[in-house]
Amino acid sequence: MRAMVLEHGGPGAQLQALERPIPAPMGQDVLLRVLACGVCRTDLHLLDGELPAHRRPVVPGHEIVGAVVAVGARVNNLRIGARVGVPWLAGSCGACAYCCSGRENLCDAARFTGYDRDGGYAEYVLADARYCLPLPDSHDDVHAAPLLCAGLIGYRAYAMTGAARRLGIYGFGAAGHIVAQLALAQGREVYAFTRDGDLRTQLFARSLGATWAGASTGPAPVALDAAILFAPDGALVPLALAACAKGGTVVCAGIHMSDMPAMPYSLLWGERSVRSVANLTRADGLAFMALAERFNLKTAPLAYPLLQANEALADLRAGRFDGAAVLVPSLRPSVVPGKSAVSIHPG
Repeated sequence: MRAMVLEHGGPGAQLQALERPIPAPMGQDVLLRVLACGVCRTDLHLLDGELPAHRRPVVPGHEIVGAVVAVGARVNNLRIGARVGVPWLAGSCGACAYCCSGRENLCDAARFTGYDRDGGYAEYVLADARYCLPLPDSHDDVHAAPLLCAGLIGYRAYAMTGAARRLGIYGFGAAGHIVAQLALAQGREVYAFTRDGDLRTQLFARSLGATWAGASTGPAPVALDAAILFAPDGALVPLALAACAKGGTVVCAGIHMSDMPAMPYSLLWGERSVRSVANLTRADGLAFMALAERFNLKTAPLAYPLLQANEALADLRAGRFDGAAVLVPSLRPSVVPGKSAVSIHPG
């Protein structure tokens, strides 16, 4: 099978296209034929060496839509032919205080897809059947892939904002455009904060129903009840706190963020709070997939052939698209410069 493999992370690192044997499932594992795999900013952090190496070499990718083609001897919940999703959380111990209290996302022995075990930047992947998720029938393979991390992490961050009526979203990309739809469907106001001068993304946010869209370095037009930071820029934390009314919450949703600058206590005073999101639970997955189907949450994917994963990551880094990049193994690589990706209508 073909796989895009990370051998060494760091500045200038690239994935290598390699031929690998198709693995055989054992125990609780299933073998999936990869139908689509979303490209996440976490993959960029892994590529750049900003996350500590857990496994080398490794196949990245943790927003996997796959079809079951073989099952291990102990699998009893999935059948051959089933379509499932594979998220970031690949396993947990099931016995610690975190796991026993519904917080398996905090398990010290948790394992992660595309980090501790090979992920979906390949034609086939192994996954623990107990951690696979059902997918909404309303979404085809390419449109379902971004739900599995951008959607799930976005949902967990959104849940931490409670009943906030005016919600700020800093970084309006793959996660931001999904969370915005959910917030709007539940009667919230959305204020989208983008890179300075990013008029394209601001227009995209308004097209989805955002009340306002503007630069993240500028003031908010109203006092926010909560803000979610998807952009991995620690300098945004004091700006978001300043934008929040008393009692407001700032949620940092990324796995990695640059250092936060020193800031006056007055920004935090007034019972404002800062929280982080760490991974996800299977309960998050079940709850969010039901909401995605109920509200028909749209994703805006840009499909790339598997072998052009490096181009997809470069485009993500440069902010060349709105929505989410998705690798599709069945797409043939383009030989035309600048034509790596195929826009897919929202669905």
